[in-house]
Amino acid sequence: MRQIYFEGHGGPDVIRVTDAPVPRPGPSQVLIEVVAAGINRPDLLQRQGAYPPPPGESEIPGLEIAGRVVSRGEEVADPREGDEVCALVGSGGYAESALAEASLCLPVPADVGTLAAAGIPETYFTVFDNVFTRGKLAAGETLLVHGGSSGIGSTAIQMAKQFGARVIATAGSDAKCAFCKTLGADEAFNYKTQDFVEEVRRVAGKNAVNVVLDMVGGTYLQKNLSLMATEGRLVQIGFLQSAYVENFDLRPIMLRRLTLTGSTLRARTVAQKAAIAVELREKIWPLLEKGKLRPVIHATFPLEQARQAHEMMESSSHVGKILLVTGK
Repeated sequence: MRQIYFEGHGGPDVIRVTDAPVPRPGPSQVLIEVVAAGINRPDLLQRQGAYPPPPGESEIPGLEIAGRVVSRGEEVADPREGDEVCALVGSGGYAESALAEASLCLPVPADVGTLAAAGIPETYFTVFDNVFTRGKLAAGETLLVHGGSSGIGSTAIQMAKQFGARVIATAGSDAKCAFCKTLGADEAFNYKTQDFVEEVRRVAGKNAVNVVLDMVGGTYLQKNLSLMATEGRLVQIGFLQSAYVENFDLRPIMLRRLTLTGSTLRARTVAQKAAIAVELREKIWPLLEKGKLRPVIHATFPLEQARQAHEMMESSSHVGKILLVTGK
């Protein structure tokens, strides 16, 4: 089979294609003939040497795939050979074949199709766990989503609206803001030309945001706190700007009883991820099946063009998801 690997750490120029043996599933795993794999920011960090795979995982990048099950371990009853699934994987997704834990496989939603389903797992696991489990977003509350046009952002907007929340998004251009509104965002602000703190206060009030989903960090921390309602929850899932903050004022946390939380997904146990998969199957899959939620696919690239795909993600010119397609 063909697979992608990184020849050292660095920019997209370290991306290579090679041939490798097809892996064999362990007792609790399935082997999937990959149709497509999603590209995510953690893949770029891994390429740069800043986000290594957890112990025991392959060095081959790729955290989400979709395709057909071709074999399964002796402990696996479901899914079966021939089933079309999408799966969250610890690594190894940038390949023509990949291993996945059976408990982290979900059926391809009928309204989505196998190729587009590759844009679901990493994003949907992340959003559901952080916005609803950690952030405890409830109907009637207000969610502020930074990076609303990204894969994570576009999913969070759609999901939050389906569960009855008001959604405010930020994005890096007027066109991206317009895109956020097509997904259901009630308001969207261009952080490059507008002061999003002033704009959010204008449309929602001084302290009216119940949950913030932030992947920026840095100076956004204090700005987020200034917008949050009493008992508000800030969920941190990335640091596009910085993981460090200077001159941080703790008083809003105490005065408004705010909660600061966050998470990473990749290093969690299979059992922890499987618990999220169960909730997705119960609460989110019916919405995907009915077409009320959808992965937004911006572009697809053949496996050999993984470098160009990474360059597109680094440029932030995309909206939604970027996929690698194997041609299988």
